Amino acid sequence: MAKRNNEHISISDALKEFVDSNKLEKGLNKVNAAEAWVKLLGKGVNNYTTAVQLERNTLYVHLSSSVLREELSYGKEKIIAMLNEEMGNEVIKKLILR
Repeated sequence: MAKRNNEHISISDALKEFVDSNKLEKGLNKVNAAEAWVKLLGKGVNNYTTAVQLERNTLYVHLSSSVLREELSYGKEKIIAMLNEEMGNEVIKKLILR
């Protein structure tokens, strides 16, 4: 069991410490990447998105529309930058559209 700390700390610091001590960051990054994809690219793109998976530093996005896949492939670098900015750190280095 964890040792009780008598100091007063903020909830955000306590949550960060909990995530770090339990090695939950990878799982949270997977969830945050999927949420950021939906938030930034909107409902229109999300309707054609069948799966979003983050493995290591590569985001795999499965799309049901080949036309949309081709269109999004032209702006991969911008999409990566926007997703990383939304997530708060550089988690995604490569985007693969399938």
